[in-house]
Amino acid sequence: MGITLGMTALITVMSVMNGFQKEVRSRILGVASHVQIAGFQGNLHHWQQTAGEASKHPLVEAAAPFVSAQGMLSHNQVVQGVIVRGILPVMEDKVADFAKTMVSGDLNNLEPGEFGIIIGMELARVLGTFVGDKIVLISPQGQVTPAGILPRLKQFTVVGIFEVGHFEYDSGLVLIHMFDAQKLYRMDNDDVSGVRLKLTDLFQAPKVVEELPAMLTTDSYISDWTRQHANYFRAIQIEKRMLSLILALIIAVAAFNIVSTLVMAVTDKESDIAILRTLGASPRSIMKIFVVQGTLIGVFGTILGVGGGMLLAYNVSEVVAFIEHLFNVQFLSREIYYISAIPTDPQLSDITAVAVTSFVLSLLATIYPSYRASKVNPAEALRYE
Repeated sequence: MGITLGMTALITVMSVMNGFQKEVRSRILGVASHVQIAGFQGNLHHWQQTAGEASKHPLVEAAAPFVSAQGMLSHNQVVQGVIVRGILPVMEDKVADFAKTMVSGDLNNLEPGEFGIIIGMELARVLGTFVGDKIVLISPQGQVTPAGILPRLKQFTVVGIFEVGHFEYDSGLVLIHMFDAQKLYRMDNDDVSGVRLKLTDLFQAPKVVEELPAMLTTDSYISDWTRQHANYFRAIQIEKRMLSLILALIIAVAAFNIVSTLVMAVTDKESDIAILRTLGASPRSIMKIFVVQGTLIGVFGTILGVGGGMLLAYNVSEVVAFIEHLFNVQFLSREIYYISAIPTDPQLSDITAVAVTSFVLSLLATIYPSYRASKVNPAEALRYE
């Protein structure tokens, strides 16, 4: 039971950590890109050529240009710093999931020359804006006037609001049409900040980054999502490893209990072992008895642990919901956390590693008691019988 409970807890926690990692990754990559090609000086010339060359890679599914710059939004005497991203809605929809995250409005409402803007839900709350409101975008690139250098101002109309579920984007990212961004930031029609790529397999991004330079004819800087958001995923991975290590101690304690149980069995059965020895049993055969006993404990504990762990891991959301309803509590409040339901993602590699570790520890736990049983001296054991 100790091995079973330890494995159940370990498999469930690792599955939940995998679920959180997958949820965070999907939300980030719904806005960010798998691979990004950017110009060294902030401008990438002839982006159509770069996008076409990159699209020839077998793992590249889609490509879209973008203009990225800093700015400030002003509305009702509230000013907020933002990252401005100029996009082509039709192409952007192929590399990002903004269309799925729109709370109101539509991504296709961004039309060239109309100066429409799409903002995040948190930013809309701070500014107090709704679809149809007018807001002012202030560019840090100033313009020279007789009165001195003044910031460039342009009035935009809110045509949509999105909610990714990631505070960084919901509070600090705005979308405008790429042609409007080029006019606002004084860029040529053929210049952009870079090209964003979507891959058929996001885990192959580092490989694609290594292979793309040989396919591109323009000088550029290429990065992937594992570098751009390394801190998020590194933190989750470290937390997963530490929790796994801590919970693995439960299995270690269960293995130690196997040692103590078998040692007590050897002590209790010394006279029986001595009789078997006098009847011709070899030390090796005595040792096998206790090895088999400990191994069976490990095997049954591992089988039940894997079954219980998978059962709980695949139904952890329902179990948590039942506990919340039973005790009238809420572990992940929607008002506080963006992820209000506990995600889970059981992976075969994790389950296999836990099962193998548990079985090996159980097997190792039988060595000392079995060796001690094989060394029982029949004369000493039967002296007082």
